Amino acid sequence: MTEAEYIPSPAEWVRNQVELYESSGGREGNTLRGLPVVLVTHTGRHTGATRKTPLMRVVSDGTYVLVASMGGAPEHPVWYHNLLAHPEVTVRDGTEVMRGRARLVEDSEERARLWAAAVEAFPPYAEYQEKTERVIPMFAFDPE
Repeated sequence: MTEAEYIPSPAEWVRNQVELYESSGGREGNTLRGLPVVLVTHTGRHTGATRKTPLMRVVSDGTYVLVASMGGAPEHPVWYHNLLAHPEVTVRDGTEVMRGRARLVEDSEERARLWAAAVEAFPPYAEYQEKTERVIPMFAFDPE
């Protein structure tokens, strides 16, 4: 099996952050707005290509929470659709790289608990939710 082609983000700041994060082995590029970020490597649902997305680091009781906020935009980010189609992902948290499966959080009790952890880790998530009519989705990622 050959490795899928990597297609960098169309957003320059994302491309730059991913490059710095990876080229430094996770020692640099691992913050945004002064807060920690993880790097999620996933598979494009249409292209099958490797995609890489930096997300705010949210961890609750050992579970990584991947928040599809897109800054409160009216639509879900592309990576949300990619994870639904291909839930096998890799999460880089600094120098640690973990493989596992992302699961859409649908249980209301679990969602409430993980949303509280997300807002605690990155308070702007609350503002993003107020900006949009959609319920901001979250995935739970448990390393293998």
